[in-house]
Amino acid sequence: MKKTEKKFIKLPEYPGGKEALQKYIKENLVYPKEAAANRVEGIVYLVAEINDNGDVEGIQIQKGPGYGCDEEAARLIKNIRFGGVKNRGIRLKTKKRFKIDFKLPPENNIHYKITSKKTKDNIKSKSKTKNYSYSIQIKK
Repeated sequence: MKKTEKKFIKLPEYPGGKEALQKYIKENLVYPKEAAANRVEGIVYLVAEINDNGDVEGIQIQKGPGYGCDEEAARLIKNIRFGGVKNRGIRLKTKKRFKIDFKLPPENNIHYKITSKKTKDNIKSKSKTKNYSYSIQIKK
């Protein structure tokens, strides 16, 4: 008895795989001004149709934080070009889910310490003026 090979339908993939797609998103993501001003972070979930030529069509946002993040995620996905596939005469549209994370960089916290210096002139004259020195440390 002869074994028959199973023939599966080929799906379009991003050139370079998942790692290359994540790198593209990370490099081209522009944080929306409105979201940055309101310190909004979150994840945008979307679904897009990809035709057999690798073109992205019909983007649907399923869930997102708003404040311009949804539109930015849709812009990123719209500009992606997947590799085309040939399936022996079958023209196929596939749906692919995407998850784009919007996270602000951590804020620099400024810690400061106030110390008073008493000089000899201030002690002798008993005036109410004081000299202060400040030291500011920015932790990265």
